[in-house]
Amino acid sequence: QTSFYGRFRHFLDIIDPRTLFVTESRLKEAVQLLEDYKHGTLPPGVTNKELWGAQKIKQAIIHPDTNETIFMPFRMSGYIPFGTPIVVGLLLPNQTLASTVFWQWLNQSHNACVNYANRNATKPSPTSKFIQGYLGAVISAVSIAVGLNVLVQRANKFTPATRLLIQRFVPFPAVASANICNVVLMRHTELEEGIDVLDNNGNLVGSSRIAAKHALLETALTRVVLPMPILVLPPIIMSILEKTSLLRSRPRMILPVQSLVCLAAFGLALPLAISLFPQMSEVST
Repeated sequence: QTSFYGRFRHFLDIIDPRTLFVTESRLKEAVQLLEDYKHGTLPPGVTNKELWGAQKIKQAIIHPDTNETIFMPFRMSGYIPFGTPIVVGLLLPNQTLASTVFWQWLNQSHNACVNYANRNATKPSPTSKFIQGYLGAVISAVSIAVGLNVLVQRANKFTPATRLLIQRFVPFPAVASANICNVVLMRHTELEEGIDVLDNNGNLVGSSRIAAKHALLETALTRVVLPMPILVLPPIIMSILEKTSLLRSRPRMILPVQSLVCLAAFGLALPLAISLFPQMSEVST
């Protein structure tokens, strides 16, 4: 976990959508196997591969702080399958005011639920903070997206083709700024109260506002990097593909092709973005 490549491989495991199909009994088996390992009571014949498989299942499904099962659509392994249709909707050309508002609202609702389900739960956080973050994210995303769309529509010097291309890039600044707003509003109590810090042996040594500042900054940067490939690459790729004879002669293929492009961009961007910083960081005393 100290190297980017190590974290990247770790998160490829965590976002593996196959873990969405793990049954309740298989999850219990995996947790029990890890408990046996911890207490030195492993049954004979258990291999390292089986232990790593159990670890993968537990990390993908169970919250590390609460030990509760995370609801399937809001797990990191469900983020790409459940988030891709929303990304396709955000990047649809010729958006109306209503469709822009709808897709931005849906995206921020999904993000807020994923953030809450995977939050740092070492300290209790009131539901009002979650609602505050959610409303802030929705309002900022919708207002920026609508404002930019109106500006593009009124810019007479652009040709219709240029206007359409620029409109396709509108979701990125809206989503990126909303993501920062969401993180700051939902977690600003950490800046006031600090977050728990541990020593080398994992013993709690107190609360730190400086550590909280580091954590929030890293989370906000990740939230800006994450939508970058997802919302910037597909419009560029699609503007090139739409000029090909294949898609010109078969306009019905545009939506399925865009969905595949978005899925590929999402699948690449998520592990890259969440691997940027280690989950446990060191801070100078």
